[in-house]
Formats: sequence, structure tokens, C-alpha cells
Amino acid sequence: MSVSTVSRAFYPSAIIAAETRRIVLERANEIGYRPNPFAQSLITKKTQIVGMVVSDLTNPFYPDVMTKLTALLQQAGMNVMLASADTPEKLDEAVELLLTYQPDLMVVLATNLQSHAREKCEAVGAPVIFFNRLSADGLGYGVSCDNVEGGRQAADHLIDLGHRELAYVSAFPGASTNVERQRGFCDRTLERGLDTPQIIEAGLFSYEAGYEAGLSVKSLPRHPDGVLCANDILAIGFIEALQEGLGLDVPGDVSVVGYDNIAMAGWPSHRLTTIAQPLEQMMAATVSLARELAAERQVPQRILRIGPGELVERRTVRDRRKGKGA
Repeated sequence: MSVSTVSRAFYPSAIIAAETRRIVLERANEIGYRPNPFAQSLITKKTQIVGMVVSDLTNPFYPDVMTKLTALLQQAGMNVMLASADTPEKLDEAVELLLTYQPDLMVVLATNLQSHAREKCEAVGAPVIFFNRLSADGLGYGVSCDNVEGGRQAADHLIDLGHRELAYVSAFPGASTNVERQRGFCDRTLERGLDTPQIIEAGLFSYEAGYEAGLSVKSLPRHPDGVLCANDILAIGFIEALQEGLGLDVPGDVSVVGYDNIAMAGWPSHRLTTIAQPLEQMMAATVSLARELAAERQVPQRILRIGPGELVERRTVRDRRKGKGA
């Protein structure tokens, strides 16, 4: 076989007869040969590396996404290099570190990459895909759930079950997920003829922030009977504060809805009613976009909103029309 034929056998996307690829890979395995990715990158100008920037690993949603998305990208022939930024100040450092390895593209989870950082990545040929968040300026490539419609679903569910005094627990005011969920929830509440929901600022997407937000309910001007939290881990902390800190019953006194449908939400100890994000579709769309960008740099910028997701009914919402749990 020619050198070029043998070389193509190691690229999943290369055009080569299936039998020829099988013979080459079997022989390579017999002799213990492994392609040198660094040598290949000098010729192809591509490293097959996807730089993944992640923060907020205390939120169970993102470790799960990171694990599954990494597996899907690897199946597509890409190698994932992870950099974690535990504070916004360290985000630029994480990006700089990844760029030294010349990734073909970047995937950003759980953080708002500033415009200058995104532009720097693009300038060196590493386009950025935002997953479940959008860039600070709303430009670039992004994949997210239809959070506005998800917020509207939560409002409809609570109102349909007889709730009339609604509240929203907000976190990271500038995060696109929070902004969109709050907008959908509040707009739909007004459309249904109720007062604007009270906003409870939690500050962070964390259990501790949710717990503190729950304790603050006692100081609200109006007692809410139905609450949407910006995500599930917030909702779990919020509920436990209501029950243990304020002596309220959930859902007897207050109904609570979360967002994301993390595994913990379904545990018998929580059984949280929530909006489930369409994660499988979101990750598939991300991998498809990553393959496009890795193969061809001239891909029009676009934001993909998948969903809106599905309302999962468990036991933290009460049907106030009948006095029953839902």
C-alpha cells in the first residue's frame, strides 16, 4: 500500500475502503504502532484537540455533561483537553493554557467567556462553542436549551395548579441561562394576569446559595406559594431552608420547581419537580458543530436553541385546587 493510503486509515473521516482500513489498523495493532499526533499536526495544521474550559464543577449538572460530551467528542475522533477555572479571574489563564496546545476549537461550559478572550481564540484559529451559556456579547457559536420557553412552562404549570403568588430564585444575574429562564417565567406570569413574580437573588448556582435564598423568604413583602429556581441544586438548597430553617412544608405551604433534571433531583429524598433539559440533543448538536468547525473554518456563526425541554412532575408541587401533591 502507498504511504498516503496507510495514513488515511488512521483518520475516521478519511475516504478509504473499509477492508483496507481494517487491514492497516490490524497490522498497526500487531506491531504496536501508534500515530504521532504532533507529527501529523505539522502536516495537516490540525491537532484534533478540543480545548474544554469549565467552571462551577460543584454544580452536578456540569460534571455529568463534561463526561458525556468528552466521550462523544472522542468517538468523533477528537481529543479533549480540560482546563478548569474556579473563579472568573482565572478564566483568561485557563484559555491561555489551552491555546499553547493549539486546539482546533474550544468548548466553554458554565462560564461567560468575555468578548476579548473569544476573539483571541478565533484570531489563532480556534473558534469557540458555548454550551448551555452564550458569550457575553451574544456572538459566536452556541448550543443551549430554549430557556425562555422552559421558564414559561414552569409558570404555566404553577398557575394551572392554582398558584397565584409566584417568585423566581435568580443566580449569576449576567448568565444567559438565568436571564432567559427569568424572562420566560416573569413574562408568562404577566400574560396570565398575575403580578410580576418577586425576585430572590441567590448570587450563585449552588446549594449554599439556595439555602440562604430560602431563609430570605421570611423577609419578602409577600409570601410566595409557587417558586421557580434557576437550577436544581439551588432548588434543593432552597427547599431544605424552607423546611428546616423556616418550618414550612414543601409542597404544602410552598411549591418549588427546579431546572436541569440532574440525577439528584430524582432521588427519593428530593423528588424535585423540574424542567429537564434535552441534553442528548444538545450534546449531539455540539458534536456536529464541532466536526464542522474542525473540518472547515468558514462556518457561519450561529446560536442553536434546542428544546424547550420537558416538565418532570414529582412531589415538590402541590395542586392547590384540590389540596393534593403533584
